[in-house]
Amino acid sequence: MAKQIQLARFLIVLTSLLFLYFCVLVFTHAAQVNRTFTVAGHSGEIPVAQMGGGSYVEIEALARLANGSLSFHGNQIVLTLPPLNTNVSTTSASGFTKEFLRAAIEQMSVIREWRSTLISAVQRGFPITDDWMTSFSERAQHNLRLVSLAASTESDKNAVRLLTNEFNNMKQLSDRFVDANKSRTYVRTDSLENDPLDRRILNCGHSLAAMAASGQFADDGSCH
Repeated sequence: MAKQIQLARFLIVLTSLLFLYFCVLVFTHAAQVNRTFTVAGHSGEIPVAQMGGGSYVEIEALARLANGSLSFHGNQIVLTLPPLNTNVSTTSASGFTKEFLRAAIEQMSVIREWRSTLISAVQRGFPITDDWMTSFSERAQHNLRLVSLAASTESDKNAVRLLTNEFNNMKQLSDRFVDANKSRTYVRTDSLENDPLDRRILNCGHSLAAMAASGQFADDGSCH
């Protein structure tokens, strides 16, 4: 008798589980609809699920579609989207590739170090020797080749032109002081204050840094 009661209870539980499983299948099937979600200005689409009268998409898929990123802070999920630049027009909506951006940032770091070293030496009255400045020039020229090789999108290729201008201007400024040292020309310690070429290099560096932060090419004329 006891075994029959246990068997009856088992059958009841099994029936309940099968019914619950059937309900889940029906609900899941009802939630699937042939709808897709797109973001204006971005290629690609993601599926939409409709449940309880509302439409839902996966946040991970949404972040990828909008070229954004997700971060998690405790119980909060933050979706960060690329900033829109409304002050200047962008040449390409495709933006910079990761490989190009990595190489470009390295190149800008070398240029900043080169300029900072030159300014410090001039202000302290140190002689600007050819060997000293050549080490920076060769590093920057090597990195510029890597930047050119990494360029694939239209934005990448347009930025290469500006990075090349920045390199040429920095080399021109550096060569000026190297030549002055070779000819034993006196160099004032404030020679670089309000220097037009140095100011152009600085402004171009700021413009390139802003582009790297936004991930989009936006030529404001600072690097010409």
